[in-house]
Amino acid sequence: MQDHVTYYRKGNLECIYYKDSVLSYPVHTHANHMMLGYLLKGSVRLVEAGRECLYEAGESFCILPDVAHSIDPIEGVPYSMIVLCIYPDQTRETEPDYSRKLKELISDMPESELLIETMASEIGVSPYHMIRQFKNVCGLTPHQFQIQCRVRKAQRLLEEGKSVTEAAFATGFCDQSHFDRCFRKLVQLTPKEYKQSFTRLP
Repeated sequence: MQDHVTYYRKGNLECIYYKDSVLSYPVHTHANHMMLGYLLKGSVRLVEAGRECLYEAGESFCILPDVAHSIDPIEGVPYSMIVLCIYPDQTRETEPDYSRKLKELISDMPESELLIETMASEIGVSPYHMIRQFKNVCGLTPHQFQIQCRVRKAQRLLEEGKSVTEAAFATGFCDQSHFDRCFRKLVQLTPKEYKQSFTRLP
């Protein structure tokens, strides 16, 4: 499977090349970057904020930060695609202050234990309200966002040469099998396959 996707990185620029891939990605978000995709071959179904769009070879799409979306090949037919990830240096002004702080806290230290009840009590709102508001802003619940951030951090650690075991421990996963399941669900590759597919550009 790792032969069908290659990750390239240079500084804050990340490019992903899918060649004859049938990978599907369940609902997720990109917290800190926008994604530009261009179909070279085949077609994909993009479901963004509940709206379904089909893209074919020669067409492109853009997904903004914090927008929940999923991507699937059409009827299992392989596609080839280039994805460019761009990291804008800005924060949404519409985010409630506590949602922004919680997002930053999770992004900076995703391995830390997340106590929504304590944080909600400190700012005088109910945990339910805090979770609902966070999902409205970020596209995922705090727990879903934390798991996603843990996997993203693990990707960076694997890129730096850390072992799969080291990456799992450093990102707060309780055991190797849980780490593997979460990583594969989000990235559609095992941690080992991801290490093999990554290339750092000079």
